[in-house]
Amino acid sequence: MKTIPIPLYQVKRGSRLIIMEIPDGHAKVQLIRLGVVKGEFIRCLERLPGGTIVIQKHRQEIAIGVTLARSILVTYAVSESPSKA
Repeated sequence: MKTIPIPLYQVKRGSRLIIMEIPDGHAKVQLIRLGVVKGEFIRCLERLPGGTIVIQKHRQEIAIGVTLARSILVTYAVSESPSKA
């Protein structure tokens, strides 16, 4: 069963996620610097007023504004161990 990617801003607090797509351009460069790349496991820690999403990648917490969160596509994760091909 294939899962359909959804924008990061739509996920529920506490969700375990896999990043499927990140936007191109300057935002992509900044996300890569933070280790937020395609295939990475993250967790949604908080949904703040105004739409900001706080994610956790390993032990790092990253706040992502709603505009950027709309352009990051994720799927819900079944396990914490990605299979690297």
